[in-house]
Amino acid sequence: MLTNRIAALFSGLLILTLTLLPVATLAEADALQPEEDQGSTAREIVGKLEMLHYNKLKLGDEMSEELWDEYIEALDPTKSYFLASDINEFRQWRTKLDDELRTGQVNHGFEIYNRYRLRVTDRLNNILSQLDKGLPEFDFDRDESLEVDREDSQWPVSISAADELWRKRLKSSVLNLRLTGKKDEEIRDLLTRRYTGQLKRVKQQSSDDVFELYMNSLTRLYDPHSNYLSPRSLENFNMSMSLSLEGIGAVLQMEDEYTKVARLVAGGPADRTGKLKPNDKIVAVGQDKEGEMVDVVGWRLDDVVELIRGAAGTYVRLETIPTGGDGSHRTILIKRSKVKLEDQAAKKAIFEFSDGEKSYKIGVINLPTFYIDFEAYRRRDPNYKSTTRDVARLLNELEEENVDGVILDLRNNGGGSLQEATMLTDLFIDQGPVVQIRHANEQISRHNRSRSRAMYRGPLMVLINRLSASASEIFAGAIQDYNRGLVVGNQSFGKGTVQTMAPLKEGQLKITQSKFYRVSGDSTQHAGVTPDIPMPQLIDTESVGESAYDTALPWDRIHAVPHAKYFDLKELLPALVSKHNQRTATDPDFVYLREQFRFERERADQESISLNEKAREEEREALNERLLTMENRRRNAKGLEPYESFEALEESESDDVAALGGPVEIKLEDDPILNEAGYIMADFIGLNKKASKAPPQVANF
Repeated sequence: MLTNRIAALFSGLLILTLTLLPVATLAEADALQPEEDQGSTAREIVGKLEMLHYNKLKLGDEMSEELWDEYIEALDPTKSYFLASDINEFRQWRTKLDDELRTGQVNHGFEIYNRYRLRVTDRLNNILSQLDKGLPEFDFDRDESLEVDREDSQWPVSISAADELWRKRLKSSVLNLRLTGKKDEEIRDLLTRRYTGQLKRVKQQSSDDVFELYMNSLTRLYDPHSNYLSPRSLENFNMSMSLSLEGIGAVLQMEDEYTKVARLVAGGPADRTGKLKPNDKIVAVGQDKEGEMVDVVGWRLDDVVELIRGAAGTYVRLETIPTGGDGSHRTILIKRSKVKLEDQAAKKAIFEFSDGEKSYKIGVINLPTFYIDFEAYRRRDPNYKSTTRDVARLLNELEEENVDGVILDLRNNGGGSLQEATMLTDLFIDQGPVVQIRHANEQISRHNRSRSRAMYRGPLMVLINRLSASASEIFAGAIQDYNRGLVVGNQSFGKGTVQTMAPLKEGQLKITQSKFYRVSGDSTQHAGVTPDIPMPQLIDTESVGESAYDTALPWDRIHAVPHAKYFDLKELLPALVSKHNQRTATDPDFVYLREQFRFERERADQESISLNEKAREEEREALNERLLTMENRRRNAKGLEPYESFEALEESESDDVAALGGPVEIKLEDDPILNEAGYIMADFIGLNKKASKAPPQVANF
């Protein structure tokens, strides 16, 4: 299960054996204490959440219990550090945390953290002591396994139970490294450096770190996008979460002990390599082309970001565990650079498709993000760049080339400017509302409107996927509600909330205050936009998207607003779906995509891993053979030369990145989803010409 916990600073630390300090010695430990101003900041946070947040939740005993659960899970998501006796002791505070916060007290939060810190420090010291004597000897012929998902497990009931859990975890770490080809001495050195670094970072944690972790456990109860930023986090807010200025162009998050790629910045250095993908785990970072690789397993997120960030023109190497692979590591060389507007700008291409009777010229516009050059706009530069201006220019060029229809590709478009989403919709519809916004005070705003006649009135399709979010969902939802065009692809991300920054005495609070609703009255929150014609699912909706968050605000609806209807899509959809299904049922690329998704879901559902080396090697060989068979079945069906081995497949330039929406360059041969979208568009144009046309009608409510 995906855990998107920005504040989960430490996790996944391994140990062989441990003699735990008795609880009585905690007072002698180097415990962290709350600072004087943190109490007043906590009161401020509680007050602003209760008064300003969209949810209007009041902090009481029930939420106190939820806060206790959330905080414990943030500290120990794998239930591997605390003992059951620790948890039982902490239970006395489950219904008292709300009262404490209201009076400006955070003592219990610090007491829980200090116990956690003690447990982690003891384990790290003991494992380093073990490694100092040499790499422990493990029996890799023994048939045993390790749980990989401990969400439903219990905390160890005794020291011996904890030792057994960590024996397996350490054995798993050693085995993973052995399977990458590393020798025992290399493994010992790597693990020693890893745990020494982790111990150093644990000891460097400050009162601010603990307070931020505790407060974010509270804000997550309201929704996953509200969070507290300490002064340090606030200073680095933009760059610590998105390396899009001078870095690699990737948004990162923590999942257990790993730094994981949440998404790539369109047109950024990482995106252009075509090798780094969402859900890949970063395990080591190296500077320049030959610098030493620094193991970053268990590091704080902002420390990993700092290591990856660097001056434009320099190189960084990332050692990753690719998603959906066999667990093997992969090293990717990326040249750092600034992500410029021109790298993210809309691009076009023209292709020909046939509906079986006639060929049509289809224009494709790829839009990676909703952008605007705010600085140039504020200067009143008449040539400022923006999404709407660029798309308008491309539409003019496409119409000059007499295209029969346009596909607007919003796959992987994570959003951007609401103003641009509204203005872009204005290019395709006449005057009318685009989106409704309901605020925390329950007032509904409908000021975001199309204010002029449509510039382009021809056939239109919007292509979306699971990574299409926010502004993309507003645009796609409006096009769908107006029946202005087809929406094709996958269910979108489902982020339909708006956050604002609220100042605090110390730091700031990012708080959800509004919610987007379509003109139909449906929220885009949680459910996203459902396509008229679905494509094979490539991204697991259980791990990616708003619905993957436990505390995501729910879907709901408000009153619809009058809006025009352009095409009678209900009449055309059955025939379009039938033709699409016939084409893709045996299409080699679509068969492969469906097999690939089933394969990755099977791996995601794996609850344990073997600690038997021979069994793991056999699993890897079977896994690689299955991947090779899937790919060669596709290649044989397309008349392409099959790969002789899995190694040959790995070394090739795989086109699976393009299948996810991939690079900005528009290439049909690498993109079966776009290729099929073109055929759907050809069918749409042909069927619409045969159908009786009626002028747009204003819907009756």
